Amino acid sequence: MNKALSVYTLALGAFFTVAVLGSYSKLGKKGEAKVSGTDESAYPQFVRPVDLNRDFDFAGEKVPMKNPDARERLDRELLVNTYWQSSTLLNMKNAGKFFPVIEPILAKSGIPDDFKYLSVAESNLRNETSSAGAKGFWQFMTETGKYYGLEINNEVDERYHIEKATEAACKYILDYKKRFGSWTMAAAAYNVGGTRLAKEIAAQKAEDYYGLNLNIETSRYVFRLIAIKEIMQRPRDFGFYLEENEIYRPQDFDEAVVDGPIDNWGDFAARHGISYRALKYCNPWLISEKLTNSAGKSYVIKIPKEKF
Repeated sequence: MNKALSVYTLALGAFFTVAVLGSYSKLGKKGEAKVSGTDESAYPQFVRPVDLNRDFDFAGEKVPMKNPDARERLDRELLVNTYWQSSTLLNMKNAGKFFPVIEPILAKSGIPDDFKYLSVAESNLRNETSSAGAKGFWQFMTETGKYYGLEINNEVDERYHIEKATEAACKYILDYKKRFGSWTMAAAAYNVGGTRLAKEIAAQKAEDYYGLNLNIETSRYVFRLIAIKEIMQRPRDFGFYLEENEIYRPQDFDEAVVDGPIDNWGDFAARHGISYRALKYCNPWLISEKLTNSAGKSYVIKIPKEKF
């Protein structure tokens, strides 16, 4: 029995030795795994630093890369977002669906395209609710959302309406650009608030974002935007490989105009041949099961052409 067990143990050990050696034979020089169909000059997903020896900017405003503090802060955000693979990959997938909606609204408002990455930093392109109560892609608080024209009540919350919330965000950003003079400062103000930023600028006699000593979140914020932009614009350079059919795409919709009350959105969905879930998926700003609409306001409801 013991002899048989010894023979079995030796055989098992030999098997694992061959398996391990076989796995190493598939590695390239210095133990780096080879990935078929990839560019060996890109950043595959093993841990290594990101190349900082070039220019970086946000909305055309350059990062002072000779400033060691700015350089290290950018390095941190590039590494964090490169190696937080699941979140970054989902953002890339969602961008295919939502950026085509956001981009023309930014362009129409005269806002640099880089600000689309603010919606990624704020919410990961999801209708999130923060611990402070900010909601939607652009993370509006209730009063700020209402100030910029969004309807927010117990039945409708347009912070979840991507087109209307993006239009409101554009107004908000433009107000901060006018107040603080640069796109970088406008982005920082979006995060920390205009009153707080103005106070810090006055107290510190600062001339730009990179010379300000702010709270941790806002000190990282613009660098995070730049990191997200770099990775999403050049995903393969950072080890992310998505095929076209793996990226989410915008849906095609028909539109139904509602200018009266709706007693039950489930009945409305059934009349249009879709599920209640599909109705809410396409119109997340409808937050109740009904719509009172005593004022007779017109609402445009998206009905997916491809039923699901």
